[in-house]
Amino acid sequence: MPEPRLDPEVFRLPVDRIREGYYSDAYFVATKHLLEEQNHHPRVVMQVFQKEGSLLGGIDEAIAILKLCSGAFDGGGRWRDGWELLTVYALSEGDPIASYETVLTIEGDYSLFAHLETVYLGSLARRSLIMRNVATVVRAARGKPIFYFPARHDHWHVQTGDGWAAHVAGAIGVSTDAQASWWGGRGIGTVPHALIAAYGGDTVRAARVYAERFHTEMNVTVLVDFDNDSVGTALAVAEDLGPLLWGVRLDTSETLVDRSLIDELGGFDPRGVNPRLAEKVRAALDAAGFEQVRIVASGGFNAARIEHFEEVGVPVDAYGVGSSLIRGQNDFTADVVIVDGRPCAKVGRRYRPNPRLQRVQ
Repeated sequence: MPEPRLDPEVFRLPVDRIREGYYSDAYFVATKHLLEEQNHHPRVVMQVFQKEGSLLGGIDEAIAILKLCSGAFDGGGRWRDGWELLTVYALSEGDPIASYETVLTIEGDYSLFAHLETVYLGSLARRSLIMRNVATVVRAARGKPIFYFPARHDHWHVQTGDGWAAHVAGAIGVSTDAQASWWGGRGIGTVPHALIAAYGGDTVRAARVYAERFHTEMNVTVLVDFDNDSVGTALAVAEDLGPLLWGVRLDTSETLVDRSLIDELGGFDPRGVNPRLAEKVRAALDAAGFEQVRIVASGGFNAARIEHFEEVGVPVDAYGVGSSLIRGQNDFTADVVIVDGRPCAKVGRRYRPNPRLQRVQ
């Protein structure tokens, strides 16, 4: 049995605006108005697919849009719901999908949902993009936790759905409460550079204050690159915090060489967070008796870079991944393929039935 779908109320859709066509391409809104004015009500099958192997995200949101926003205004300006007049089949959140595989079909009077295509396709495209990207880095990490950290790289309004997509795809944590809200979680994070600066650049002091306040609510992880001395700072923080410290986070800028590597220049690219830096931090922590302190690597990581770290056995316990998870495209297309019971699709498209689809109630 597929997992229960998210309740439409979870998405807090701007229902009135969507019904009016405010977020839709104008030609779809015009099409709806024209069909209604002409009293033309073709019964169609709308078929939705995309062109790459991927994971399906946003399908529950797309269904919510259809449930709450399909219909028409009557002569008195009152909205008449259209959902009960539609027959909808769909795959589930997180389902693997093949190129050109049908993920959603909508059957019914086209005038009831013509205005919604822009909105439900956009939901599918965005959430599937996030889901595919996160799943790729999760595979590359070979079971190590992935922390989803791109909130600062995109508009705040996308956080809720993107966080849900990342969660379904296997991310172990997200950085904002909004990203975690659809499954009732909380955002996680590290002692930030700004707090360290607020305490005069004293990482240990900032970490102590932070840990004393929040250690019962989260795993305390501390950024250790403020002074560009990750080995020295990691040791100092571990010695001061003791059991309150869950982990240290390496985040050296790609334009800098950490102080601990200066004497080793020549045999590898020493910039940023690199394998040798992680090895030196791990060795120093272990030698001082802090084997339990985890190392989180962040700063420009993507699937290829994580794969390299794992292939050469870099001693990293988790990865923080940011902007690479929101880049790329995973576009969806919708086509009318049947009209009043007869095949009717543009050249190059045809009805592609999919036995995996489940009827949506």
